[in-house]
Amino acid sequence: MHKNDPTQWRERLTPEQFHVCWEKGTERPYTGALLHNRKQGQYLCVCCKSVLFDASAKFDSGCGWPSFDQAIAGTVDYTRDTSHGMERVEITCHTCGSHLGHVFPDGPTETGQRYCVNSLSLDFASESAGDAQGE
Repeated sequence: MHKNDPTQWRERLTPEQFHVCWEKGTERPYTGALLHNRKQGQYLCVCCKSVLFDASAKFDSGCGWPSFDQAIAGTVDYTRDTSHGMERVEITCHTCGSHLGHVFPDGPTETGQRYCVNSLSLDFASESAGDAQGE
């Protein structure tokens, strides 16, 4: 798999996942499967399965998408995004380059960061062997 080559993912992802991850789309707020997930574990890139966020970094920001106050070091790349008439920082998976969402400097914890991430760009691996992924 080549970083930033979206054609390889079209057959592996749902059309909605492909739109978010490779066409830089956004899922509708409050619709994501992982928004209210409270289980302990890790959040993975839905494309390449790289670990991106630990559940201990997740918080309820009220924005409608899963939010984290930090990514696992070295797992996320940051790019200035001036689309839609605003300035934001896009976050992408360091391993495969897929779009995850954006990070904002308005988080409530000591990091001051709010990683606003599309559920469609994530998978979840629970710490409990009996818990199913994505629940």
